[in-house]
Amino acid sequence: MALTTPTIFAIIAVVLIVLKLLTVGRRDKNYPPGPPTVPILGNIHQMPTRDAHLQFQKWANEYGPVYSLMLGTRVLIVLSSDQAVKDLLDKRSAIYSARPDMYIGQELCSGGLRFLMMEYGPTWRYFRKMSHALLNVTVAKTYIAYQLLENKQMLHDMLVAPDRCLQNIRRYSNSLTTTMVFGWRTSTYDDAKMMQLFEGFSEFVQINQTGTAALLDSFPFLRKLPDWLLPLQTRAKESFRKERELYVGHWLTAKEAVKAGTIRPCFCVGMAQAQQEEGFSDEQAAYISGTLLEAGSDTTSNTLYAFVQAMLLFPEVQKKAQDEIDRVVGSSRLPNMDDEPHLQYLRGCVKESLRWMPTTILGSVPHAVTRDDVYMGYKIPRGAAVMNNVWGIHMDPNRSPDPRRFDPDRFKDDFLNCADSATQPDASKRDAFTFGAGRRICPGMHVAEASLFLGMSRLLWAFDIKPVIDPATGQAILPDPDRLTQGIMAMPEEFEVKIVPRDQNRADLVENEWQEAEELVDPITKQWKRTPEGMVLPSV
Repeated sequence: MALTTPTIFAIIAVVLIVLKLLTVGRRDKNYPPGPPTVPILGNIHQMPTRDAHLQFQKWANEYGPVYSLMLGTRVLIVLSSDQAVKDLLDKRSAIYSARPDMYIGQELCSGGLRFLMMEYGPTWRYFRKMSHALLNVTVAKTYIAYQLLENKQMLHDMLVAPDRCLQNIRRYSNSLTTTMVFGWRTSTYDDAKMMQLFEGFSEFVQINQTGTAALLDSFPFLRKLPDWLLPLQTRAKESFRKERELYVGHWLTAKEAVKAGTIRPCFCVGMAQAQQEEGFSDEQAAYISGTLLEAGSDTTSNTLYAFVQAMLLFPEVQKKAQDEIDRVVGSSRLPNMDDEPHLQYLRGCVKESLRWMPTTILGSVPHAVTRDDVYMGYKIPRGAAVMNNVWGIHMDPNRSPDPRRFDPDRFKDDFLNCADSATQPDASKRDAFTFGAGRRICPGMHVAEASLFLGMSRLLWAFDIKPVIDPATGQAILPDPDRLTQGIMAMPEEFEVKIVPRDQNRADLVENEWQEAEELVDPITKQWKRTPEGMVLPSV
């Protein structure tokens, strides 16, 4: 039976569609190398569901410092060397500061509002400029009074509840962040809004780690399917509803305090001024401040908790740091920021913690390139996502010999702060890549570095960090440093630890310092009674 012309055309069309589909997921010969692909999926089936940083490091060892992964219709370029990050994300930041399309993360979970995932353009540049104006190194120094108060409560909490080490650290980090962003303290770990923040962000991370999220990002046509076929979409929308309620509530409370003249110096004072001038929505303001709350609460607490773990695993480091603190500070007062230039080994502890356990283990959210580019002879196509493989860089033995050893002496000759280190021309001399790179680098790194220095120096001044002893065996119970939480923000899994005062005099001083600090806060609300001396309301 002879085929009709329409039938022939239909067969040809089907063949062409099939051939086109078979090219999906295939690596272009000019792209950076990478693991073998399969049709349509590319490398999606090889993406790990746990400990992704280890697989990305393994691929870097196999395919080099710049390799590619084909994720369905999308291309992911992975940068696993300090020089590649410097050359592309820093030097070519004009075209490497975009974000890839993140349907679940940015659209459904965040309503297109999350600053961390916002597309590069005039709106992002305005909010970035505003964030820098309210968080730069000069403004960061004015927040020291907040850091000192929260730090004193953390020390007191360690004294009275040493078995709640992680909770004490998280309260310190969260309260410091809420004070700097919104002007109010979180005086207890059991605060309902703090619980909602950590639980909500955990839910956000879990949703975005699913295979369904990866498929929806890689194959946009699937987004047209109804929610009953894709229950993850319903879950993401509900996550956004709860998070938006939390963030908008925080922002409106701060905004009313600005109008009433009762707010303490904080980021939202300047943002309220900017909103009057620019007219952006309350929802957008809520997500700018909410993003800072997320970042400030998680990164500082995760890094400080990792430092505690390192002190358990490397007691010789703890002893050397305590000897330095005792020599410079003595036993009659707590360390302060004036001591920082004289505590070089402790400064190394801060930098080594950021290197040894980078909380943004795979660079948080990938960048994206806005036009075709060529690097090392490879084509990097327009629209490709570009990952800063922080773990792979930090664990490079050529950069950091014996990389899983915690050694602050790596930085004995590094007298730069983290921000200045990030801008030096020689990429191999940069201390850590935890704060990001290029135009997307963390604007709050000055505040974070000071919080970490105060947290680490004062913990070691006041306490010995010791392992719990197994009563059955008499052996020390030590944590496994390779057991990490999963997601875009990583930290050690919770572990047992003994926080013990070094002597009674130090314990008494911790108690006295907190009693004096408590006089600054209202006994009922636990909020600041008045603006700390020397602080001013920030403006853009």
